[in-house]
Amino acid sequence: MLFRQLEYFVALAREKHFARAAAACYVSQPALSEAIRKLENELKVPLVRRGQSFEGLTPEGERLVLWARRILADHDALIHEVTALQTGLTGELRLGVIPAASGTVALLTDPFCLEHPLVRVQLESSLRSAGIVERIRRFELDAGVIYPDGVDTAGLTVTPLYEERQVLIAGAELLASQPNPLTWSDALELPLCLLNTGMRGRQLLDDVLAAHSLTATPRLEADSVVSLLAHVSGGRWASIVPQTWLHTLRPPDGVRVVPLDEPQVTATVALVTSAAEPGSVLARALVTTAQRAPMNPD
Repeated sequence: MLFRQLEYFVALAREKHFARAAAACYVSQPALSEAIRKLENELKVPLVRRGQSFEGLTPEGERLVLWARRILADHDALIHEVTALQTGLTGELRLGVIPAASGTVALLTDPFCLEHPLVRVQLESSLRSAGIVERIRRFELDAGVIYPDGVDTAGLTVTPLYEERQVLIAGAELLASQPNPLTWSDALELPLCLLNTGMRGRQLLDDVLAAHSLTATPRLEADSVVSLLAHVSGGRWASIVPQTWLHTLRPPDGVRVVPLDEPQVTATVALVTSAAEPGSVLARALVTTAQRAPMNPD
């Protein structure tokens, strides 16, 4: 059994298509198919259900792909560990990030890259917390930045990064007729544009409001921070967003940022990595950076 055979098999399980898997591995389709057939012959079990095209994995294939991912991850970790003893850390760190942290993750990756100039970082910033956790368990990501509350983090190391606090943003003219200080009840009466209910940040907001018998009823929902800021900049809309977003996405001219208390809506943002030993040396180095250089996006 060769590592190359396992790489081809994992690629096929991921792509669910022989041609795409071959392209991802930079080999011809016949070469990939032959390598997987040799793997089946060595193990003496069918791994792939074949028809005119790929139809899925057999039960044996489903089990093997879990082992293959782990073996390949351990192999990569070993190479990185040995290389680090000679030249320092090298390789690629695969980092999944929730959209709410896409503007603040640079506070983590920038010092990491400064400390480890030979490491490449591959960022994916449109993922959800549960999806990031699942991909770490499948060895498809080395680490993730997530909302840990309400997510099953068993088998993972959780390193808190910062507390995210919700604030109101709105045009100065829209707020001119509002009381000062502004309460949550007052804010919820404004024409609101918010993230849609499928996004974790919105769910956290709704949960806290519900605990205080309050409900947000936005007239407009979006799945993009940029869309919310664009509407607010027009002067006729207000939004409730994490203050950390404003670290990089500066409020447009004429837009005010108003803290809201009673209740204060906060959420922990954390770095998660596999707790398995010895694990990825790159992930361990990222945790060390997070502990050494605390993030303070506010």
